[in-house]
Amino acid sequence: MSVVHRLRAGWLLDHLSFINQCGYEICDSLPYPGGVTLRTSVTSEYHATSTFPATSSRDDPGLGDAVEETEGKTVKTRYVFREEFFDISKPHIAAAPEQQLLQGDPEVSLTEIKASSSAEEHGEGTKSGGEDSVAGARKKRKRKCVFNQGELDALEYHTKVRKLIWEGTLHLVQEGLKSGFLHHATTELSCGKNVVPGHIGCGLADLCEMAKQFPAVNDSDHRAVHVLDNETSIPEQDLLSCVTENNSNRAKIVVLMGQKYLVPPKSSFLLSDISRLQPLLKYKKKYDVIVIDPPWENKSVKRSNRYSHLSSWQIKQIPVAALAAPDCLIVTWVTNRQKHLRFVKDELYPHWSVKTLAEWHWVKITRSGEFVLPLDSFHKKPYEVLILGRVQRSVKEALRKSEDVLPIPEHKLIVSIPCGLHSHKPPLAAVLAEFIKPDVECLELFARNLQPGWTSWGNEL
Repeated sequence: MSVVHRLRAGWLLDHLSFINQCGYEICDSLPYPGGVTLRTSVTSEYHATSTFPATSSRDDPGLGDAVEETEGKTVKTRYVFREEFFDISKPHIAAAPEQQLLQGDPEVSLTEIKASSSAEEHGEGTKSGGEDSVAGARKKRKRKCVFNQGELDALEYHTKVRKLIWEGTLHLVQEGLKSGFLHHATTELSCGKNVVPGHIGCGLADLCEMAKQFPAVNDSDHRAVHVLDNETSIPEQDLLSCVTENNSNRAKIVVLMGQKYLVPPKSSFLLSDISRLQPLLKYKKKYDVIVIDPPWENKSVKRSNRYSHLSSWQIKQIPVAALAAPDCLIVTWVTNRQKHLRFVKDELYPHWSVKTLAEWHWVKITRSGEFVLPLDSFHKKPYEVLILGRVQRSVKEALRKSEDVLPIPEHKLIVSIPCGLHSHKPPLAAVLAEFIKPDVECLELFARNLQPGWTSWGNEL
């Protein structure tokens, strides 16, 4: 389970543990003379490709103890995620003592937050590690200390949710410290450096773009599903033109363009961009839960060119109605821009016939329980927003009694140590399980990784 603690305020999650409990175990048959096979149980690093942030328990017997079994028929290799990607030992930017979670004040006025934001704009304060940020501030463009309407809206919103986030996070962190999941800040922790992963580019988005040049496939001859068996190499056209399923109880390794990818048990996926969603619709499944993490348009994304973004109009074209079962729970990740929050509530959800039910927050912390960024940081906050809603029934459906539709509580927190890989969100399966029936169909749109029991779609899976 990824839930470490559950309190009234929300949940403290262990993202790393969730990944490692997904069943990433591969069985290989290794025949030896006389029918003897080798079964190993060792720990070593797996360096197959730069896109594979995992370690294997079999790859180099010289790094551990090997156990030979004469009657065994297979070798089991268990893969675990590299811990350093979750080794966030200290805040990315050091907060002033009065803004630190364990000794600060949850009650701060809008005027005080504005003053703090003004100081930040003028380069006052320190970066993590004690580096003077004034020199860095000189490099920034100078601006008058006048807030535009978008900034004022953001400050007003932050003022409303600040106490809720502070107090809820504090209670969950205190539980994490008591249980030993989190650790009080020490000299060793504070002197260490956070691991900043290099760019782990997999080229899948480029592959999806190239797939548009593939010759059109006749719908009558085309299969809707590709079921993984013992094969490891799949033609790109097959993988990009239909939903791929791993129906087994074990993970599978897929080789694509010479790189290896782990597919967890009982999972399915479609690798494509938004222009090639048709195979997902032909899959003919209706989903009870749909989690959406849109690539929102913003200035930093445009500048970095790290990934492609979609306009609000393009996001509205996602065929949610064709994918959603009655009473489907919709969960949308939203940036802290008020423009996007208003769009989801006032335009996107009504367009999809979804009724907004609740607003939750994901709060990012360090191993010692501090916010990864100062809570009142002007440019970036240590939290993100989730908007939860439910697909509304038609008049005809509304006349029938709704079965087992559980209410969604407002203002819950999901607190976790974030993954160092770009835009990897915490797992929601265990959290949402409290509000849905067991064994429902779940779908993640714009996913960056796969989950057991879920269907995932995206161009960077």
